[in-house]
Amino acid sequence: MDAPRALAPLDALGILQQDAPNLGSERVELVDALGRVLADDLASLCDHPGVDNSALDGYACRVADTAGAREAAPARLRLVGEAPAGRPYAGRVGPGEAVRIFTGAAVPDGADGIVPVEASREREGGRVELLQPARAADVRRRAQDLADGQVYLHRGRRLDAAAIGLAGGMGHASVPVARRPRVALLTTGDEVVDPGRPLQPGQVYDSNAASLMALGQAAGAAMLLLPRVGDDAAALDRALEQAGSVDLLLTSGGVSMGRYDRVRDLLFGQGAVRFWKVAMKPGGPALYGRLGELPVLGLPGNPVSSMVVFLVLARAFLDAALGRTDPPPYLDRRPARAGTPFRGAALKEGLPRARLTYGEQGLVAAALTNQSSGVLRSMSEADALAVVPAGRDIAPGEAIDVIPLAGHLR
Repeated sequence: MDAPRALAPLDALGILQQDAPNLGSERVELVDALGRVLADDLASLCDHPGVDNSALDGYACRVADTAGAREAAPARLRLVGEAPAGRPYAGRVGPGEAVRIFTGAAVPDGADGIVPVEASREREGGRVELLQPARAADVRRRAQDLADGQVYLHRGRRLDAAAIGLAGGMGHASVPVARRPRVALLTTGDEVVDPGRPLQPGQVYDSNAASLMALGQAAGAAMLLLPRVGDDAAALDRALEQAGSVDLLLTSGGVSMGRYDRVRDLLFGQGAVRFWKVAMKPGGPALYGRLGELPVLGLPGNPVSSMVVFLVLARAFLDAALGRTDPPPYLDRRPARAGTPFRGAALKEGLPRARLTYGEQGLVAAALTNQSSGVLRSMSEADALAVVPAGRDIAPGEAIDVIPLAGHLR
């Protein structure tokens, strides 16, 4: 079989985004919404604060009554009541009066400033001495945080802890979210065995199943792990029957140029291939097509290549299916300076693993020493993938783009 022309990574990414299905939405309780993606804009159901309230413990009074107050000449006011949080003072603060107030409590009518409790002295006879002027800035105005009906969380936002807290503050007990893409994962190879079993000569442990399941879950997919198969066409057919109705089939291994690359043979023989070979290193043998209506993305078997292709291509498919509006990992780049040489490839864009540090000129990227696609530990040791354009090297001190990994691996 002749090798086709390799597709540029950005072109391959675009094909996967276009093929991503619209999965619809569902509602989930707010406490179960971490990592989900909003399916609709979310507006506040209330003002926050709902009334003018106090930013601190102290005394609510009229600013005019405390002008020029200091320790040697305090403002002496009559204490007429108190306002705990949730129990507003029912009266009105008049000239020469003050109300003891607590953080978060409603500021009484008539008061327009607060004196902190540490700048006060209560006296017998229901009076208080205020040792500094009241500040209007310590009154938190109604709706200064949230306004009823205003949208603060937008469709396509992945919900983190801060967004979930905001949704709760807006009054939402549940939120509309995109349905999770259903992804089946199939690892292949006669030489691959489950961790925990004794290794025979020539065998390797299956790290791809664990790493790809974790990457899929981190991306928001509902993952199904199929039983691993060897390099046997009939076994591959039987395994695929177990996938059922899913939105994407991921395979690991069997997509290169070898005699026993059965996934490649299956897709070319029974499916419709959209692309085979991507001009990137690592991850060049990536294969994408359809078996009937089922999208199939074939990842290389080498552990690093498998993870990198997932981040570049599978994430683009999943992010598009979820309706995420933030960029997929391949487009989520930061400018940096090269701290070491980065060697390029003649016809492929390089995505070497790198460590990031901060120097006088900002972010600095240093290439890991061993860039073999079989050195899995490098993905654990790396902070980023550097982006090296095809046909050029990058010398120390030159500008280089990096793709930070921390936010995409968990």
